[in-house]
Amino acid sequence: MTSRWPDLVALELLAAVADQGSIGAAARSLRIAQPNASRDLAALEAQLGVRLLVRHPRGARLTPEGERILEAARQVLAAADALMTEAAATNEQLSGHLDVAASQTIAEQLLPAWLAAAHSARPGLEVRLKVCNSEEVFDLVEAGRYELGFVETPEVRPGLRSAVVGRDELVVVVPPTHPWASGGQITATDLAATRLVLREPGSGGRATLDAALRDEGPARVALELGSNAAVREGVLAGAGPGVISELAALSDPRLVVVPTAGVRLGRELRAVWRGRPTAAASWLVRLAEGAARRQIRSPGT
Repeated sequence: MTSRWPDLVALELLAAVADQGSIGAAARSLRIAQPNASRDLAALEAQLGVRLLVRHPRGARLTPEGERILEAARQVLAAADALMTEAAATNEQLSGHLDVAASQTIAEQLLPAWLAAAHSARPGLEVRLKVCNSEEVFDLVEAGRYELGFVETPEVRPGLRSAVVGRDELVVVVPPTHPWASGGQITATDLAATRLVLREPGSGGRATLDAALRDEGPARVALELGSNAAVREGVLAGAGPGVISELAALSDPRLVVVPTAGVRLGRELRAVWRGRPTAAASWLVRLAEGAARRQIRSPGT
């Protein structure tokens, strides 16, 4: 006997012989040529090291050992049927549509590549995307209006389930003419004492910055803007230093990233959902996990 798994067709043949009473009838029921069926059954006996059948002029019957093997074979076949049924149901779910809400940084910097990969792998899956800030993503998923969300907040709203798909860093950015661009690190105290160009309350970036400056007091605001692109333009226009995702900052070579000391601006990028995720949502989360690791490892590419 070898350690290889038995062939499912041979197990089906064994069950069919028990049901039909002959190898010929079993082969016809499975639409297999009788010589091939005989060969497969002989190979199964050799593989298992057990005599399974007794051939006689009127057909074939199972040996006592064959009857015991048949009981296990039927369990294997039932499990294989269950696997194929589940696969068919999953494929059907992956051919419908999926409503996704994503915060702006993920939607702008990461999701286009994820959705392109999703379309390539599952062209029958239609993904409908809404771009908003993280708090709005929580609202939409919590209300059941969207099946899946992607956010960058330090904490996940209670009642929602989540998985980390990647990590990101906020950075301080200034135009080349700003004094901070000439070198040296700035601290949490420097940030807290400076009017900044920031994303709006409810965004993941703002929540991360507020958490990082908790011991220094709330961030002082020069401008509150609704997108990373608007923050970049506000900084370049001279409204003040800005704090945005490193992914968004590196996409604009006009900005200078200022090094920081003693302030934690890292954050987790998370998928969020309510209850049990659909097959399509689970599949997209797994795809995002792998894609985000590659993208964030080389954010400038």
